[in-house]
Amino acid sequence: MLQVAFIRENKETVLKGLAKRNFKNAEEIVNQTILADEQRRATQTELDAVLAESNKLSKDIGIFFKSGEREKAEILKLKTAQLKDKSKELSEKLQEKATELQNLLYLIPNIPNEIVPAGNSDEDNITVFEAGKIPALYDGALPHWELAKKYDIIDFELGNKITGAGFPVYKGKGARLQRALINYFLDKNTKAGYQEVQVPYMVNEASAYGTGQLPDKEGQMYHDAQDNLYLIPTAEVPVTNIFRDVILKESDFPICKTAYTPCFRREAGSYGAHVRGLNRLHQFDKVEIVRIEHPTKSYEALEKMLEHVKDILNELKLPYRILRLCGGDLGFTSALTYDFEVFSTAQNRWLEISSVSNFETFQANRLKLRFKNANGKTELAHTLNGSSLALPRVLAGLLENYQTSEGIKIPEVLIPYCGFDIIN
Repeated sequence: MLQVAFIRENKETVLKGLAKRNFKNAEEIVNQTILADEQRRATQTELDAVLAESNKLSKDIGIFFKSGEREKAEILKLKTAQLKDKSKELSEKLQEKATELQNLLYLIPNIPNEIVPAGNSDEDNITVFEAGKIPALYDGALPHWELAKKYDIIDFELGNKITGAGFPVYKGKGARLQRALINYFLDKNTKAGYQEVQVPYMVNEASAYGTGQLPDKEGQMYHDAQDNLYLIPTAEVPVTNIFRDVILKESDFPICKTAYTPCFRREAGSYGAHVRGLNRLHQFDKVEIVRIEHPTKSYEALEKMLEHVKDILNELKLPYRILRLCGGDLGFTSALTYDFEVFSTAQNRWLEISSVSNFETFQANRLKLRFKNANGKTELAHTLNGSSLALPRVLAGLLENYQTSEGIKIPEVLIPYCGFDIIN
């Protein structure tokens, strides 16, 4: 969430940033926000004046009673009663204006970093890095959903029977490969200095608002209405909320966490090869990395996160590229995002497998995540997160790029985790 003072003092910068995002009704919402803030501050000023006058009269009443001027004291008591009613009215108005302002602020996305390119969709994203050799597959190579059926390692129909579309069942070597990837990712992350945490798979409303899933993703999250809890769309939500309402010390930075969780997303379904098999699921596994950083160090930390994910993909020997997302494709909370994509040779297309983002102070402002600087003043921290990695499309890329006429080979780095070197 943007700070209202920033919006008020940098209106043109905010509008320019929102224009880069193609944010609709930007000027109208920004103007409403500034007006709501002016009304809130004016109400606060009026309330402060009423309270100050009431305090003064209370002191005068005491003086009059002591001096025996009871009649004057009684007159002032009537006036303080009127002021009490006025202060109650103003307090209620102040709360209404504060809620109105908060709800408007929730609608405004983060301002893109200056290096974010303009653009309307993923077609306008910029490729900033590419590595790995695209393999030449044998005649008769199959997409992963056909390989899954051929080797009986993932059962999409069984998952549909048990739950519905988008909830696959992993079987035999498919399940073991899935577990191997999770353990490998966690080991890589912990060796890089990320502390592993196990977190709840459901969060309360405050947590969903804290990291920006609500109200932006309202309707896209699985919701238990009875307890008002949400199934997490990513471990970013519970992990980052560890630090909600926390004041850190500068010496606490950097804070680096990693977590494995299943993730749940009620994304609207569609048809076609681009969403077949593992390409889009309602439940999937992901290992996440989260960093809490000093504002002066967050972009250096973002580069370290990019190098870390590159290292994993280099070890898996998958062809991949990194994209800098344009304003129109940028997530609601992000100031700058890089997407990692692996190339699926059997599908002849790129598959997104990770997003690495810097949110700057946007989440921290919602979370009230602050730190004391060297001068003892309180500042907002910066938050970052990235997938390290999301399993479904990594698994799809492995199955398709490592397939041979004899079976699906296992990347060398995963063999100790799997306990086998081929699926056949």
